[in-house]
Amino acid sequence: MNGSRRIAPQEIADVLRERIRAGELKAGDRLPTQAELADEFGVERGTVRQALRALQDDGLLSNVSKGSPPRIAEPAPARDEPQPTMVGLAPRLVEAFSAQRVRVDTVCHTAETLMLALGVPLRLIHEGRIRPEAIDVRILVPSREINLAFPVSVEVDGDEDPVHRRWLSMRNAQGQVLRHNLLALRSTHGIDVHVTFRALPFTPPVKLYLLNEEEALIGYYTLTRREEEWDTGTLDMYDALGSESLLFSFVKRTGQRDAAFVKESQKWFDALWETITSDVTLS
Repeated sequence: MNGSRRIAPQEIADVLRERIRAGELKAGDRLPTQAELADEFGVERGTVRQALRALQDDGLLSNVSKGSPPRIAEPAPARDEPQPTMVGLAPRLVEAFSAQRVRVDTVCHTAETLMLALGVPLRLIHEGRIRPEAIDVRILVPSREINLAFPVSVEVDGDEDPVHRRWLSMRNAQGQVLRHNLLALRSTHGIDVHVTFRALPFTPPVKLYLLNEEEALIGYYTLTRREEEWDTGTLDMYDALGSESLLFSFVKRTGQRDAAFVKESQKWFDALWETITSDVTLS
């Protein structure tokens, strides 16, 4: 760049985009600082910041902020191709946790899938590859006081369904592990973390993940009959394998349709949180 003319932010973005596509810059690599890029291209830092924002909007960069060189984003599955929850959720969480202030709102039966998928961004935080300043996670799960629509025994003997006891044990144990793993970031990395559970008075037929008010991921619980060993016997039940549910992604910046879905999903979640839900004790 010889400085003979003013270089536009889009031209800088195109050069960096080509370096990423050519493999000169790989997932997890840091970009040079804004000052170094400004010197390389002979422009002001404001022009560099515009170029970096364009690359971030394309999903190619993470951790774009003042004073912290961004990294090349981890590849994510195509959003127009639904993925099983255990495949599709982790990379979406990595992108969400690359923001300075992270907000995750979830509706689910237990925290199992979220607990497992969070392992990826938590590992990147411990490796120093991403560093959010604050994390706020809110989770809606069914109340222990209701008769669940599912999971439920095919035939219930007596007043208490052993499948309900199994579900409650899993709900509480997985929720405790998730909360512990996130809250540990307070002492290890000085991150402002809040994790809150509330109880729904009904059985949700879908699972929903809302990420930074920018993306909504929704999957349907599809019931199946299955058996599982539990305590001293075999449980014959109708259940949903949530980790295999396909997640459909709606991203705010994609267009009006997706933006409306994200907005209405967030309104739905907030309304439940503030009205008919109740406190949860994970014990």
